Amino acid sequence: MFSVGGGHAGQVVAFAPWASGRGPRAILLRVRRSTYHLPGMDCDAEERLVRMRLEPLPEVRALTVDLDARTVAVDHDGPEPTVGAELAALALGARLRASGPAPANVGTAAPDPAAEARQRRTLWTVLAINATFFVVEITAGLVFDSMALIADALDMLADAMVYALSLAAVGATVAFKRNAARVAGALQAVLALVGFAEVLRRFFGAEAMPDGAVMIPVAAAALVANVICLVLLRRLRSGEPHLRASVIFTSNDVVIAIGVIVAGAGVLLTGSAWPDLVVGGIVFAVVARGAWRILRLAS
Repeated sequence: MFSVGGGHAGQVVAFAPWASGRGPRAILLRVRRSTYHLPGMDCDAEERLVRMRLEPLPEVRALTVDLDARTVAVDHDGPEPTVGAELAALALGARLRASGPAPANVGTAAPDPAAEARQRRTLWTVLAINATFFVVEITAGLVFDSMALIADALDMLADAMVYALSLAAVGATVAFKRNAARVAGALQAVLALVGFAEVLRRFFGAEAMPDGAVMIPVAAAALVANVICLVLLRRLRSGEPHLRASVIFTSNDVVIAIGVIVAGAGVLLTGSAWPDLVVGGIVFAVVARGAWRILRLAS
């Protein structure tokens, strides 16, 4: 179980008092704070991967994540390279910005059952939304021959897997968490490769014509679902009920959904399947990248 404390807007502080197996401890002056910039941490699912990678480490005392700035501040015992190596394994482009003694007033907090319950409810909610739209989009994509919708469905499934792993990680053994991540990552990778192969087959073979008139409303509904998930997760982190437009429209999931809408419009305007195939191929590549990062989590 982990506790959540307040931070600045766009931040959440998650403490790891269990990490050494000795219960909550006062943070001593020897504890260091290392701050990293992670340019590849562009959505909430990737933040979850970072937390799952770092929170079990015995030397980690606290994490402060600012998703908008794409930074992670880690209060830890011992040398920085240990933490840096763990972040590098996720291939999010982690770069050390600063490292020095942690503030003297830093300390661990007792678990907050209400905050933990709130976090679990939010994770279950976004998991259900992503799983539901995976079914909706994969069905529409298969019935109406849209590779872009199928690819976006797999992106929804990828996010659902990460949230499921995050929920399963609470109280689970390291071996269980790694095995679960390995299975989820392998399944996601296989689906992404099959989808990309189908895109190539359609590029060089017979083109099945997608229905742009269906693609647009389905992708628009998925866009709304992604924004709802984004609002719920950011509210959990910062306590603020509203988001800046710049935050919404730079979210990876929102950009993908908009891309599918554009592909649908392109199909209608050109009478060609190429816009659907191009967007589908790009999104399958994004899903494959996510699968690789989940597999790295299991390493």
